[in-house]
Amino acid sequence: MSVVKRGNSQYWYIQFQLSGRTYIRSSRTTNKKIAEQMEIEWKAKLHAQQFLGKRERISLGEALRTFIATKQRTPNYGNLLSLQLAIQRLINVRKPLDELTLHDLERFKRDREAEGIGGQSLKHSFNLISGAWKHARKLGYATADLDFPQVKVPKYRLRFLSDDEERRLLMELDPRREGKGLKPYHLRDTDLKRTMQDAYDLVVLLLDTGARYSEVANIKWAQIHLDKREINLWRPKVQNETILYMTDRVYVILKRRSATQQGPYLFRNKKGGPRGYASQAIGKALKRAGLADCTIHTLRHTLASRLVQNGMSIYEVREILGHTDIKTTMRYAHLEQRHVSAKARDIIDTLSKAAEPI
Repeated sequence: MSVVKRGNSQYWYIQFQLSGRTYIRSSRTTNKKIAEQMEIEWKAKLHAQQFLGKRERISLGEALRTFIATKQRTPNYGNLLSLQLAIQRLINVRKPLDELTLHDLERFKRDREAEGIGGQSLKHSFNLISGAWKHARKLGYATADLDFPQVKVPKYRLRFLSDDEERRLLMELDPRREGKGLKPYHLRDTDLKRTMQDAYDLVVLLLDTGARYSEVANIKWAQIHLDKREINLWRPKVQNETILYMTDRVYVILKRRSATQQGPYLFRNKKGGPRGYASQAIGKALKRAGLADCTIHTLRHTLASRLVQNGMSIYEVREILGHTDIKTTMRYAHLEQRHVSAKARDIIDTLSKAAEPI
């Protein structure tokens, strides 16, 4: 037996050589007999792998954790953790990867679609499972030969707000608006007034900065410089920072809020922490405004579309939105082409008039 104590550790270590290679592992136990049994089992497993062609097994859950750990320092790490939770909820992740079947994946697809999850989100989930499966195979674990379900990602018309739609939305978010179930403004409690004002201010900031919801909802006062009218916007999703200049109405909102500033966050929850994802009031306002086909992300599309339609290039808009890949910004290219086409028409009209005989 090759069970030894190492250094000041209280645990027994398993140490042996097999086929010219040294294997060392902590047994994580202070019981020598248990450690010796673990050595026997480990040797048997390695022998089966090396001489019988039998690979070590790994569960889907462990494969997911192992793969996601390799992405810890990437911008997508948080999204992978969220996807992992959904997978764990609907698939038995204790199942070994070599027993995972297309039926398991098709059932997961069916259940997610029943929850109203779109094709793009579903595709991201399968990309994660596929990545974990490939990574486990690369590490030498036993894996099934899998075919992944086909996921159709429909091409939606790019949705953005017209000027009239924006006005309707802001009217439905007006903190002083009257409506069914609302007390007169002077009778409303402080929390309700703050909640309604927060929703209005947040939407204006999203419209005028084109930022992602989380980037504004969780922003700190330290990132806001009223004297220079600048916002240092940190983008966790892509791990970069953009300096944005305040529009007039954003400046007015931030200056007003600075007068009653409490704590480090611009928008805070009841405990004084960052607002987090609390979008119910905005979602209801969109429906009241007749914009049920819109989401909070539509506000980001709105700014980008307006900038392109008013002469900014795709590359300039990319900097404002903080995209790391120009391909993401190219969804607005058809708007730029329309602007260029109109510009070309005006130039030709001008030249044609100049060439007309007097």
